[in-house]
This record gives sequence, C-alpha cells and structure tokens, in this order.
Amino acid sequence: MSSHRFAVNVTPKPGILDPQGRAVEGSLDHLGIEGVHAVRVGRRVELSVDAADVASARAIVERLASELLANPLIEAYAIERIEPIEAIA
Repeated sequence: MSSHRFAVNVTPKPGILDPQGRAVEGSLDHLGIEGVHAVRVGRRVELSVDAADVASARAIVERLASELLANPLIEAYAIERIEPIEAIA
C-alpha cells in the first residue's frame, strides 16, 4: 500500500451567485487593477490517501468530494493528483 496526494478544488457552479467572488471583483478598482473579471472564489482541500494504487485512491477521493466536500446542488469540484509532501521538501 502506498500514499497518494490529491487536491480537490471546489467552486460555485456556473449561474450560482458568488458573493465572495463579487466582493473581490468589486475591490479591484480600489487596487488599480484592470482587466480582471468573472472572479469565482472557492476552496481547495489537499489530502493523502493510503491505497493499493492510484485508481483506488482516486475512487476514495471521488467519493469524499461528491458526498462530503462539495454540495452537488450548488458546487462543482475538480480532482487533481499532486506531488507527495516528501517530494516537495
């Protein structure tokens, strides 16, 4: 069994109001930043999963994302495999 690292990025679905994104976008003029629009604010969850292989680990992360980390009515999620912590140091 080996450890696999993943990140789950959760964002509001298209068409769902995003007050945080709107607030960030509204602040850009005060910072003198132009040309940025369609700001969406979400969250990122990084985790390690011990499993026999990458496919098994990804299946666990998929279940976590769909049943716990994201509200399927208003949020979308994307899963990405990331480097193990040991490889980063």
